[in-house]
Amino acid sequence: MVRHRITLIPGDGVGPEVVDAARRAVEATGVPVEWDVQEAGAEVARREGTPLPERVLDSIRANRVALKGPLSAPVEWSRGSPNVELRRALDLYAGVRPCRSFAGAPSRYRDVDVVVIRENTEDSYTGIELEQGTRETADLLRFVERTTGQRVREDSGLSVKAISVGASRRIARFAFAYARRHGRRTVTVGHKANIMKWSDGLFLEAAREVAGQNGDLGFEERIIDNLCMQLVRRPQDHDVLLLPNLYGDIVADLCAGLVGGHGLAPGADLGDGLAVFDAQHGSRTGGPGVANPMAMVLSGAMMLRHLGEGEAGGRLEAAVARVVDGGRRLTADLVPTGEAASTVEIRDAVISELVSR
Repeated sequence: MVRHRITLIPGDGVGPEVVDAARRAVEATGVPVEWDVQEAGAEVARREGTPLPERVLDSIRANRVALKGPLSAPVEWSRGSPNVELRRALDLYAGVRPCRSFAGAPSRYRDVDVVVIRENTEDSYTGIELEQGTRETADLLRFVERTTGQRVREDSGLSVKAISVGASRRIARFAFAYARRHGRRTVTVGHKANIMKWSDGLFLEAAREVAGQNGDLGFEERIIDNLCMQLVRRPQDHDVLLLPNLYGDIVADLCAGLVGGHGLAPGADLGDGLAVFDAQHGSRTGGPGVANPMAMVLSGAMMLRHLGEGEAGGRLEAAVARVVDGGRRLTADLVPTGEAASTVEIRDAVISELVSR
């Protein structure tokens, strides 16, 4: 039996607790795993000068797979999010965010099964920003007025939204390949090309081009605001959603809300040969002892499938479903009233369901 070496990043806030739950659940499947533990985040930044030391990136490059808790940076940290920096440094261009209904989760909806495919490297998350009042910003404002004839207020801050042909085609190919591999039927691209013709319009054209090469799958186009409305009205009508970076971030949270919240929303950031699995929630979801570990456990199940351990991944997902659907004890984010379970109680319940079958 193959032993998998995996980078394990506990992270910040609730990260260590929920990552520990996922680690134990993965081990309880019986799949042989060797964990390469790498500390990162706010406390590491205070000790080592950066929340994302190069040793962490080197570990992921060597092991090819990581299970990661949420990362934070100190308040005084002037650079961007370490989570975004990690995706950029490793070119993890595809964010995969599945959201599906659990019968026992509090939600207005049933039978939701949506996967958000998010382009991770471009759009408003390029990190190219110019602060209001600086000489560089003033120079750019004058350039914009000179070349377009449009005047931007002088007291503006600026962010660059960059969308390229290459990255758009790459994520579109990924989305269609994912849909085919997982037995999905339709890819829906979300955009605002009616307004942003040279950025969102480019993304849309790339999606159309790739869709033309994948005629066995359905393809739909939705302006992003209409897509959000349709998701709230009839989420069951949607399958795979292909989105630029910022829209993908927002719509993934919307879809998580449709199925009960971030506590049930796993995720993965994938590149060519590299994969980092983490929950959609941040480091402050819940608090000590009460955070919901299920999203991270489900991310662990996604990781097992990625590693070729599909049977174990399926068993782990089924164990989570039985705990949620049983509904006897759930964490506070899933229990509007009544006594809530702790992180450890949920962890142990999932493992008990896993080993008892």
